[in-house]
Amino acid sequence: MKPESMSLTEQYELSKSDENHAAELAAACHSQIERLNPTLNAFITVIPLEKKNIPPPNGNAPLYGIPVAVKDLYDTKGIRTTAGSKFFADNFPQEDAFVVQKIRNAGAQIIGKTNTHEIALGVTNNNPHFGACRNPWDITRTPGGSSGGSAVAVATGMALAALGTDTGGSIRIPASLCGVVGLKPTYGRVSLRGILPLSWNLDHAGPLTRKVEDAALMLQVMSGYDELDPTSLKTLPGDYISHLGDGVSGRNIALAVGSYIDESAAEVLEAVRKAARILEGQGAIITEINMDFLREAALANGIMTQADGAAFHRERLKEHPDWFGADVRLRLETGAAFSSSEYSLARHTQVEITRRFELLFDEYDALILPTTPIPAPVLEGENAIERARQLTRFTAPFNLSGLPALSIPCGFTTEGLPIGLQIVSRAWNEAGVLRTGYTFQQATDWHKIKPQISL
Repeated sequence: MKPESMSLTEQYELSKSDENHAAELAAACHSQIERLNPTLNAFITVIPLEKKNIPPPNGNAPLYGIPVAVKDLYDTKGIRTTAGSKFFADNFPQEDAFVVQKIRNAGAQIIGKTNTHEIALGVTNNNPHFGACRNPWDITRTPGGSSGGSAVAVATGMALAALGTDTGGSIRIPASLCGVVGLKPTYGRVSLRGILPLSWNLDHAGPLTRKVEDAALMLQVMSGYDELDPTSLKTLPGDYISHLGDGVSGRNIALAVGSYIDESAAEVLEAVRKAARILEGQGAIITEINMDFLREAALANGIMTQADGAAFHRERLKEHPDWFGADVRLRLETGAAFSSSEYSLARHTQVEITRRFELLFDEYDALILPTTPIPAPVLEGENAIERARQLTRFTAPFNLSGLPALSIPCGFTTEGLPIGLQIVSRAWNEAGVLRTGYTFQQATDWHKIKPQISL
């Protein structure tokens, strides 16, 4: 069985019709973990396989039998939750995070806790405490982060879907670098309760999957109001699945251009231009729009991330600074040193940028741009802080503004490394983002290509 070869919906239908299928599916994912995890290090904790059939679902269980990996930032009852940190190496939560409860109630099998950049403050996933996670397309390269383990698990069939978090691009960056789908929903759409914070103002929770329709299904399960989470907003329930196939004919889509975008690898820019032409061939109206203002948005997001992280970890930073990895400690110390004026100006930029996007999406249905300006860089010997600045250039602005953003595969470099296309829209329009991504996916074969790992 190749668990990554079908959509979640297809696997669910098989599990409903065959009482042995869910157990076989879990066994297939565990087999991949046993084979690949010693090299790729996608999991910090693997949950042992239960040698029994999984009972059929009672009522609505759209993830029945689906093996799901959970980033080791989400609380899981009785299962170690480390946040990739020495501080939490022996942390066994008493309750599941709200989203973990939701996917369990939907029938998912939690297969393990995935590797993350320490406390989610970084994008290389070179973790000094639990080991580096490696990119399955080239194990000398980073998978991206901080949800790197989740992306690797999905890309290699160690799980059919995974949970990630995203403060400056931590779902979309590893999705781009590992050739999978990553969705950051609108801020407030998915509860953060039970997830270790990095920034109370910028954190988002979302799924990583092989296909766009799987991301839509995961969001359908994950989203919803949580009255105990102050960041959760009460909105009408979204329908992310019914209109996936409606297409983009007549939709106005902005293609990001300008000097800021041009500071990207030539192969990345060409892949995104080709993606724009494919969407145009599907009936979309493509207009080039200068997006140089993303530079100030990314800078403001960086200030807030580090300052908020320093505030949350202030006692740990004071008592045991040596327990943090060198790059994370430096970023926290930098965040603690920002003045109140610098932080206030970043928050003011947040308000201004959010309004600029509101005006943009009054005119356009979606915006497309690269997810990352470069493909996966080498893992060893790199400056993790500089990589964070570089890899979050095009993702961080949409944390600052809280807008829904999707990364999907749109090509490969001549070295065989994945390239990601980012699709963004107005607040609460996840359905439109997913529909655009699905239209592109159906017109291409990039999502069908899987890494061939030589062990």
